Amino acid sequence: MSPLVDAATTEVYEAEVVDAGELISNESTPIVRAVLVDERWWLRRLLSGLRSVTEWFFGCSALILGLAILATIPVLQFLSLGYLLEASGRIARTGRLRDGFVGVRKAARLGGFALGVWLCLWPLRALSLLLTDARIIDPESSTSRTLALLLAGSTLLVTCHIASVAWRGGRLRSFLWPAPIRLVRNLFSRSAIAAARDDLARFVTGLRLPYYFWLGLRGFVGGWLWLLLPVTMLAMSQQAPVLGFLGGVLLTFMILYVLLAQTHFAAENRFAAMFEFRTMRRMFARAPVAFLVSLVAALVFATPLYLFKIEITPREAAWLPSLFFIVFAWPARILAGWAYARGKRRERPRFFLVRWGARALMLPVAALFAFITFMTQFTSWYGVWSLYEQHAFLVPAPFLGY
Repeated sequence: MSPLVDAATTEVYEAEVVDAGELISNESTPIVRAVLVDERWWLRRLLSGLRSVTEWFFGCSALILGLAILATIPVLQFLSLGYLLEASGRIARTGRLRDGFVGVRKAARLGGFALGVWLCLWPLRALSLLLTDARIIDPESSTSRTLALLLAGSTLLVTCHIASVAWRGGRLRSFLWPAPIRLVRNLFSRSAIAAARDDLARFVTGLRLPYYFWLGLRGFVGGWLWLLLPVTMLAMSQQAPVLGFLGGVLLTFMILYVLLAQTHFAAENRFAAMFEFRTMRRMFARAPVAFLVSLVAALVFATPLYLFKIEITPREAAWLPSLFFIVFAWPARILAGWAYARGKRRERPRFFLVRWGARALMLPVAALFAFITFMTQFTSWYGVWSLYEQHAFLVPAPFLGY
């Protein structure tokens, strides 16, 4: 291409740029302005959506980890069960599956703060190990004294940094920059102190820990009352085989209703609802297939978890198998709430062949689970006492083994 053509092309291109700039800057062209603003708006929406989705998945992971840790701590186990009951109860009341993921955003905030604190402590751990090695070699050396001063100063700085992040809301991105000028300015501002205090109070109150604990405790007691007699009869099978057989039959029928009973209790938030047998039968008659799916899912999810009860798990690693208990128990509770919502939404029972067909399919599944429960006393570390754990309906982890 000749220089003349290049120059002409350049001039045309520059003219187009100038004309476009004049066109954009001209107030008489609102259409072009609207198009540019609209493109930026969609970009912002895309980035905001990606951030929201990432936060949701991170919060869900943090919530599972938190529930797994709580499930291994005595008494605090009821918080974990209470959350699962609340998830099924909300779905039962509203019919929306998304309502079963309670507090995911709050879990993302707590999980981000915990992750940031954990990362901030790693340099201190490294300095502590170096100081320990230096003191073993020569406690009075200059290296030991230098490392001790460095560790003390680093601890002070890290503590101040964590405090500043907590002051600014505890988000994970706040760990990237301490914002010292803003922190000092807020320390001398009464309005900033009052706002931080109110935000912390609202966040802690929004966790609703007493509510989840009370819900989980009542759900545990109600499930225990449903299962206590048949499980006790199973536990006596070695001394009285006939009594054990009757206990297995009774446990089979109890399994058909205990998950529905706990879901009905969570939806109504009344302890007496746990034993409203007639109401539960009406709910089942209106959505028998849905209740069949929820029961089969709950029992199928719970059965492989008996493998974790063969050997005792060290207490410091108890949260690892508990992760699987939560991951399998949460979908089961969500499906139970979904089935209850379908039964509540319908006004008339389904065709009798559908009802009895669902019962006919549920019965052998429940009988097989009762048989597996009976056999676990010979494979579990705690023997006969493991029959009382029943992680499918009680706390979502063996409460005797941990």
